[in-house]
Amino acid sequence: MEYTKEEMMIITASRLLQNGEVCFVGIGLPSTACNLARLTHAPDIVLIYESGTIDTKPHILPLSIGDDILAETASTVVSVPEIFNYWLQGGKVDVGFLGGAQIDKFGNINSTVIGPYKKPKVRLPGAGGAPEIASNAKNTFVIMKHNIRAFVEKVDFITSAGYLNGGDERRKMGIPGEGPQCIITDMGILRPNPESKEFELTSIHPGISIQEIKDNTGWDLKISENLAVTEVPSLEYLHVLRDLQYRTSIAHTHSQK
Repeated sequence: MEYTKEEMMIITASRLLQNGEVCFVGIGLPSTACNLARLTHAPDIVLIYESGTIDTKPHILPLSIGDDILAETASTVVSVPEIFNYWLQGGKVDVGFLGGAQIDKFGNINSTVIGPYKKPKVRLPGAGGAPEIASNAKNTFVIMKHNIRAFVEKVDFITSAGYLNGGDERRKMGIPGEGPQCIITDMGILRPNPESKEFELTSIHPGISIQEIKDNTGWDLKISENLAVTEVPSLEYLHVLRDLQYRTSIAHTHSQK
């Protein structure tokens, strides 16, 4: 069965999640990947959203963290301070799953401004809970479409810390989480070098060339000596993903009438 680059990205990201993990979910692509994992190989994954919903099991994808489907299908709902203080800062979140507008070679994420902070070319939605998630989750996964505007040498503004300027700077700054473990894109998977923490290409999606990825990356992207080819999406994952997106589209269309 044919699949799109976006489907490849979402399914690849979902497969990285393990059953039983506690995952703090961002809206958009992260939410799609996490719920796909819940509906396939990880039925016992615990999804937490910033609004205070714990172990939520939405049958459609939420429009925002305030979407009532999250509260309706959650095992419990707590206050926002409790989500951050007890769950996130308390070290109970295994994976924080984020997106962003820009990301650099050390995994720092920008969702604040494009251009100078005081006179930006574009003002973005902002931080939300992403800085806390990136700092306190045991591990962070990032999912973003791969293009030269998003994958830059240095982000215009660090909204959510990756490895800062690389090496052991994150650890020296006392940031508790291990940091971003992978960046999943519609072209491949990038992982940090164990020493420098600079992100390198470790897996390439079928039908994509190394040169194409390099051309869409704003730094001199290094290629892993053990470069793998990403597994293609199975019929099961494609069916579940498309059904989820179809039901979401129908539900949100009806709600707007």
